[in-house]
Amino acid sequence: MKLSIVIPAYNEENYLGKCLEAVFYEIKKTPYAIEVVVVDNASTDKTSAVAKSFPEAKLVYEPKKGLSQARHSGYLASSGDIIANVDADSTLPSGWIEKVFVEFSKNPNLVALSGPYVYPEMPQLTNFINYIYYGIGFIGHIINHHFFKVGAMLQGGNFILRRSALEKVGGYDTSIAFYGEDTDIARRIQRVGRVKFMFSLKMHTSSRRFRGEGICLTGLRYIINHFWIILFKKPFTREYKDIRNL
Repeated sequence: MKLSIVIPAYNEENYLGKCLEAVFYEIKKTPYAIEVVVVDNASTDKTSAVAKSFPEAKLVYEPKKGLSQARHSGYLASSGDIIANVDADSTLPSGWIEKVFVEFSKNPNLVALSGPYVYPEMPQLTNFINYIYYGIGFIGHIINHHFFKVGAMLQGGNFILRRSALEKVGGYDTSIAFYGEDTDIARRIQRVGRVKFMFSLKMHTSSRRFRGEGICLTGLRYIINHFWIILFKKPFTREYKDIRNL
């Protein structure tokens, strides 16, 4: 089994280097077949230059802006049996890759795997509240996925998909620019197999969106768009704020 790690990047010169350093550090500790695909999503800064400084990474250009568009381009340019979606302002914790291979190897019916975000820059109390948020979301995941079969929970920037399942559902919905893109793919891919959310599969990421828009407003937008996608199959919020430099 081969893993493709796809990293969308729009104006991420300040974060991409640290992200790639963590990715390749983890890759060196494992015996698995792994490729890294960086998608330059119409950047106007030195994102491509940073990506090129890592010769092991494959650089793809996607001129049409949009997170789903970038993820889809990375998926098409990749060759792995499983595809990990990692955001450029995130860093892989130790053991993350090993956990991914263990889960997909032991369960052939597993089509999607995800875990929570951890915000190292934020106070412990804030991260604790964040875990309560995930706990409530997990209850919804159990109900929606295992009982009603209308949706599931994936954390954007920390989710892995089986390529064969992604092909069956037609890839990513590139009409979704940002909010709800993870819920949309979870809603569709759960029809062809199991979606698993593991609290131990943590991903470290920046808190820049919280700093730029506030924790309450950001959380509310994610919650509204999550349920809007499940109920109406489209996001409630079409526009999103560029917080790259925060």
